[in-house]
Parts: sequence; C-alpha cells; structure tokens
Amino acid sequence: MTRIAVIQPALALGEVEANLARIEDLIRDAHREHHPDVLLVPEGCSSPNVYARVLNGGPRPVDGQPFQLLTRLARELDCVIGGGFLAVRGKHAYGTYVLAEPDGAAHLHDKDIPTAWEQNYYRGGDDDGVIRCETLGATVGLMSGWEWARNRTSARVRAGGAQLVLGGMCWPSMPTNWPGPLRWLTKREHALWREQSRALPGQVARMTGVPVAHAAHVGPITGETPMGPGIPWPTEMIGESQICDRDGTILARLTVEDGEGHVSADVEIRSPQPLDPIGDRYWVPKMSLVTHAAWHGMNTHGALKYKVRHARRGFPWQQWPAGDLPDEIPAGDAAAGAVATS
Repeated sequence: MTRIAVIQPALALGEVEANLARIEDLIRDAHREHHPDVLLVPEGCSSPNVYARVLNGGPRPVDGQPFQLLTRLARELDCVIGGGFLAVRGKHAYGTYVLAEPDGAAHLHDKDIPTAWEQNYYRGGDDDGVIRCETLGATVGLMSGWEWARNRTSARVRAGGAQLVLGGMCWPSMPTNWPGPLRWLTKREHALWREQSRALPGQVARMTGVPVAHAAHVGPITGETPMGPGIPWPTEMIGESQICDRDGTILARLTVEDGEGHVSADVEIRSPQPLDPIGDRYWVPKMSLVTHAAWHGMNTHGALKYKVRHARRGFPWQQWPAGDLPDEIPAGDAAAGAVATS
C-alpha cells in the first residue's frame, strides 16, 4: 500500500515568500502526522491564482524558490512531494506542477490551458503530463487546475498507462455578495461549482481506473473583476482536497468548512481498470451557460493582454536572464540551476 497525504492551504494573494514559508510548515506538519510516501500541495502554492494586478509579478524562475523548496523537502523528508507554481521557463511563464522524488529526480508538467483569467499571467504547455516515478515504481499522471475538469486530460492520462493520478487545484468561486439579481446568479454558480468540485476527483478516478489524489486551496480571497476596473471580486477558494480509490470511493476529504489542514489515506497501485467511459464533450462536469461564457470571454481577454504586455516587456520577470529546466530531471540533479536559453 502507498500512503498519500494532501494539504489544503489558505494562502494570501501575491505574498509568495510568506506563502512558501506556510507551505513548508504545512508539509512538515503533515509529514509528522501521516508519515506519507507521497505528499501533495495544490497548484499555485506560491500564490492563489485569481485576477489581480499583483500576479503580474507572481512568477518565479523555474529553478527558483518554489522548486528548491519542493525538491529540498522531498530529499530531507524522504518522500515524493508535488506542488505547482507560476514558473518562468525561457521567455514565457507557465503554470508548472512539479513532482519531486527523494533521490533528486524531478518531473515538471506545464498545465495545458491557463484557466480563464489566468491567461493574463502565463501561457499553456504541451507535455502529456505522464511520468515514471521510480520511487513509487509506478507511472503517474499529473493534473493541474481545470485539467481535472476536461475529458481530454483523463484520455491523455489513460492512454499513457498511468497507475496513479496526482495533482492540485486552485478553484476560486463567484462573488456571493454582489447586489440585486447578480447575487442570486453568483450564489447559484457558487453552489454549482462546489458540487462539481466535490464530484470531480471521483469522476476522474472512475474514468482513469486508478487512485487519485487532489490537493486544493481553501479560504476567503478578494481579487479584481476582469473587464470591470475598480470592482472587487470577493470570493473563496472552495476546497475539496480528496484522495479517492480507483472506483471513485472517497478515502479522505477536506471541505471548505474544514478549512486549512491535511488528511491521508492508503491506496493500492495496480494496473488501471477504468469503470466509466471518457465523455465525448469538452468538460467532465456539465458546466452552466455562465461558466461557458466566462471561460471563453476571460480566455480571449486574458490571452490578448498577456500577448500585448509580453511584447512590451511589461512583466517584471522579463528583466531576468532567460533559463529553463528539462521536464525530466534525473536522480541527483534536482538542485542544479536552470540552463540558459537564448
């Protein structure tokens, strides 16, 4: 059996150094309590990903402080550790999820599509997110953010022969205190997203036929409203950190009411046995018209803003020397610095 622990943090917007210090405390506390073989934190462990100008300066070098924290703790605590952050890789920023092994090996997966307003801050990657973790003796599928919610991600992971799915989520909700009819609409969406986030890890487990572990953010947060200058976006991260068996049974869970914390469960890594077909539609959940409209509108708005700002060299990280790391780093090499790129 393999013991997995998932951490559900409540982090502050844009406070990268303070958030990483909190993440380290939570990792150490979870390790003391659960003694896991695998320990996961969400995507965005350096800062929650919402719409806010402060996130223009949120990315860090791919071999910088977030990467060094995850790889250092994997070696020190002798367990596999996974977490995501906004990483500068070469000339662009990406939403990168890292799985670090105790022997120094590290695996990097860039989220395929930045989610809605995240398009403002980074671009999508093109790796398949399926890696070989020698510490676990298993093929692992990595999922980050709303990759969990797209059928094509489960299809990609299943085609790669993954025996375990690991990753994290940063799912903020709609404001629930806007006035008039907007309050009814956003509260409806909030309730729908909560139910979808609760069901999603189990759905992925049944489609891929393997155990899954999903670490999520939690807690209140206030960003800004896309295409609504000066209008705040008061909301909350909706939690639902879970560990599920391959039949979708929830073995451990933290809800939004549970707040910050960590849980663990034991899973058996075996050959995949999918129980549900992978749907032919884009999303796993049945997304509402409001969600569809927000997805397309914010994607277009954010991608254009990123392109223009990048062309003008308007991101603080564009003043740094360009460097990158390979997606696969062999044992003993994780502490090495980024390779310079032209």
